[in-house]
Amino acid sequence: MNTLKVAGKFLDQPILVAKFKRAVPAILTAGAAAYGIKEVHCAPEHKKKKAAIRTAAIMTFTVASALAAPKITDKIFKHADEIPKTLKDIKNNNKEIINEFLEFNTVDDKSKKLLEKAKEKVLKYKEVKQLFTNFKNDYTGKKLLNKLIPDPENISSKEIFSEIGRLSVFGLIPVLGGIAGGITGDRLTDKRWKSKIPDKIKEGSYQYLANIFLCNIGAGGALAIMEKYKVKSKAGRATGMIAGILATGVIGGSAIANYIGNKVINPCFEKHNGHKHHKKHKKEHLFDERRPEPLDIGLHTDDIATVAVMSGLKWIEPALPILYAISGYRAGIGYRNGQKH
Repeated sequence: MNTLKVAGKFLDQPILVAKFKRAVPAILTAGAAAYGIKEVHCAPEHKKKKAAIRTAAIMTFTVASALAAPKITDKIFKHADEIPKTLKDIKNNNKEIINEFLEFNTVDDKSKKLLEKAKEKVLKYKEVKQLFTNFKNDYTGKKLLNKLIPDPENISSKEIFSEIGRLSVFGLIPVLGGIAGGITGDRLTDKRWKSKIPDKIKEGSYQYLANIFLCNIGAGGALAIMEKYKVKSKAGRATGMIAGILATGVIGGSAIANYIGNKVINPCFEKHNGHKHHKKHKKEHLFDERRPEPLDIGLHTDDIATVAVMSGLKWIEPALPILYAISGYRAGIGYRNGQKH
């Protein structure tokens, strides 16, 4: 078994995935608190109190919505894995599978020791490799290992759009939470809080369209095309989905999000505030308020995570609340980086 496949099997151990999932709330909360403290520390002395209130509101709403997103989407889409969800259930399942195997099969002492450990503990990378090496010519042994650590499944075209919908709703929830937190923080600290709402909505639409939704569409569309042409290779499917992400999200997503901000969101708020219609945006003005920057490219890590989830990998999904929370925070502060701002 090659190094990449061993690494995938190591990371996809149900016990490891369950422990990581259980740790995500603490990781996300600690990270948000640390970043919030940094933001307040960097604020001018006379603005520290307001900065603390705003940041606390944004972080609270963003983190809460990001952590609630998996439960909400599971209820909407009835998403359920074949692997037991709780750590206790996983351990019981492992014990049952391994005990049944050992009852009817003879194995060497090293393999038996590793299997006994796998009942309740996470195997190290070298131990996973050792087991798969020991059972490489043993059909029953390989079947056992695939029960303990199931192979990623290539989802069908019928499942693609359901998965795209689920992940898109998953990503939308933290963005909406960030916007709500930002508005709440501004309302508590700024008399002109209403004037800041458009930037939050525009950044929210930018984050959602450019960094989440359109990337999901690109990945899913590429996956559907590859299935039509019967591409079975996981590496080939992953490469194709990344190409779909680049075409729709990284390249076109920011332009589409800015166009919507200029043509829809700006006129709506100006009309609501009784202002005359602003001068029509020309093509060269598309990125006046928000242009792509290195961190936006970095945020496409969550799209690589989307590829992994669509490819059937289990270990990456628990990390999605952390990745999507970044987009939620930026929406909450109404981030703008163009010349007009």
